[in-house]
Amino acid sequence: MWAAAEGLPTREEWDAALLERIGPALWERFQRATVAVCGLGGLGSHIAVSLARAGVGTLLLLDFDKVDLSNLNRQQYKASQIGWEKPLALAENLKEINPYLGLECHTLRLTPENIPSLLQKADVICEAFDKAEEKAMLVNTVLEQLPQATVVAASGMAGLGTGNSIRTWKVGKRLYLCGDGKSDVKDAGSLFAPRVMLCAAHQALAVLRVLAGEPDV
Repeated sequence: MWAAAEGLPTREEWDAALLERIGPALWERFQRATVAVCGLGGLGSHIAVSLARAGVGTLLLLDFDKVDLSNLNRQQYKASQIGWEKPLALAENLKEINPYLGLECHTLRLTPENIPSLLQKADVICEAFDKAEEKAMLVNTVLEQLPQATVVAASGMAGLGTGNSIRTWKVGKRLYLCGDGKSDVKDAGSLFAPRVMLCAAHQALAVLRVLAGEPDV
């Protein structure tokens, strides 16, 4: 439906533009990759946009929530999408950015029972949840049951602290963390788009570096 819309570039034009920007080696690596984004709020929606623009071939979008007015100060949704399921709303926005992006949407809550089947195709899995216990559950389940996947998780991006404190570090062979490692929304009072976007950018860049085969992130 989207690809047939008047005025869109052809697939050949789209691929040629990316090839010119990033070169054939990275283009091929990114195109054949599947990345899961688990949680589609301030972190996940921005991660997905960055990966769609970079030419990642397929994104798995997973969230149980719907777009709410309170989301619009920091998430990649529009006022006209209030009430939509987040995976479907984000998929529509991503297709406007990259009409040839492969998408798989799941509106559900991830559990240790359904993670192995839902995420088995993913090369990299982005953890973008709000709650610490859900973060730990996803990371532990993936590391224990999905040996093919690398996890890029987040820890600390709340408040208005300096963006210079947000960084990426390697925790294990298949686990990377992005954030300041300290700030919590319960203590900082709120989440603000610029700082959340900084952390999301770290996560998206970590994903691309993993896909590119860089020795460390």
